[in-house]
Amino acid sequence: MAIEKDPVWFITGCSTGFGRELVKELLKKKVRVVVTARDKSKVDDLVSGAEDRALALALDVTDSGAIKQGVEAALAKFGTIDVLVNNAGYGYQTSIEEGDEQEIRAQFDANVFGLFAMTRAVLPAMRKARSGHVINITSVAGLVGFPGSGYYSASKHAVEGWSDSLQAEVGPLGVQVTCVEPGPFRTDWAGRSLRQTPSKISDYAETAAARMKGTADNSGKQAGDPVRAAQAMIAITESRDAPRHLVMGAWGYDTVTEKIKARLSEIESWKATSVGTDFPKN
Repeated sequence: MAIEKDPVWFITGCSTGFGRELVKELLKKKVRVVVTARDKSKVDDLVSGAEDRALALALDVTDSGAIKQGVEAALAKFGTIDVLVNNAGYGYQTSIEEGDEQEIRAQFDANVFGLFAMTRAVLPAMRKARSGHVINITSVAGLVGFPGSGYYSASKHAVEGWSDSLQAEVGPLGVQVTCVEPGPFRTDWAGRSLRQTPSKISDYAETAAARMKGTADNSGKQAGDPVRAAQAMIAITESRDAPRHLVMGAWGYDTVTEKIKARLSEIESWKATSVGTDFPKN
């Protein structure tokens, strides 16, 4: 169902990008919102003058204690949480072979395990209300794997699969689940927020290394508009039939639909082999 009037939004990762623009758009609509970032000082300006409708909190999604305190503070001020936007996270690029173990684990702590913990903390309030909407910011890379982004893609694929299960469990309770899958957008993702382990193996020069260079070169030139993305996210919470997937950007739409069509064609072409692995029917 659609979220009723005067909802409470809880958004992670609001210092830049989608999170920051989403807060701006929500406050224009006089919506109540919990604004979080690891460094609270980076979001204080967003809530200035709107303290009756906005609450700024320091929150690192890899810190379970901070998550608990943040949710408790939100409930103490507003009484409920209607929309959770799991936006905190970042990109990591390298070839799979050259991936750094510490960087890989840090990526999953932020993009996957932090998102899981944040959602677990908010679900009791949504179950009690028999209403709510969980929006997970994944990526086109959560549906399509690209060279140079294997570990980032794996983190987003994990959230996509987990979101299918989440929807199956909480959908009957009135809670909707949407994964937002952006293509290239003009945020800091490909700029200062991006972590890379350079590829030095010549065999990957035309794949992982080329992709990493292309990402860096395109930073600040992406076609995607974060403000329009924020407006689209708000719109789906006002729909009675919110999508499970919302791919954003023309490039993203084309890339995802081509991938899905190709995958279905391949699966169908191997149908006889697939179904032939069952025990023979009596």
